[in-house]
Amino acid sequence: MKVTNLLLLFLVVIFSCNNAPAQTPELKASMVRGAAVYEDFCMSCHLPDGKGVPEVYPPLADSDYLMKKRLESIKAVKYGLSGEITVNGVKYNSVMAALGLYDDEVADVMNYILNSWGNEDGKMVTVDEVSKIEP
Repeated sequence: MKVTNLLLLFLVVIFSCNNAPAQTPELKASMVRGAAVYEDFCMSCHLPDGKGVPEVYPPLADSDYLMKKRLESIKAVKYGLSGEITVNGVKYNSVMAALGLYDDEVADVMNYILNSWGNEDGKMVTVDEVSKIEP
């Protein structure tokens, strides 16, 4: 009886310690490429830590918008964004210009931001998914 309880406890601990989605080698490689895109195109507004600028540029770190509005987020990176959005309960109404990124760059930077700074999406954004997003 004691061995069974110990085994059960061991299994519970093992499975409960890994709540984060698994990152495949493909996702990890995309995130590395996405980090470079982020540094070149996004960091000046959203900052190195993804926290943005209060009341000006929304945070990407721990962002409910990114997690709940995947397609809208991809569209914003691909085509730019204007108009009011709410991120983590705060309204933002600034303009994000279209960055002129290729679909693979959009996918990579989305994979980076969706899995950094407290965001844990785990579902890879693909070039095919990005290519289907229309203005």
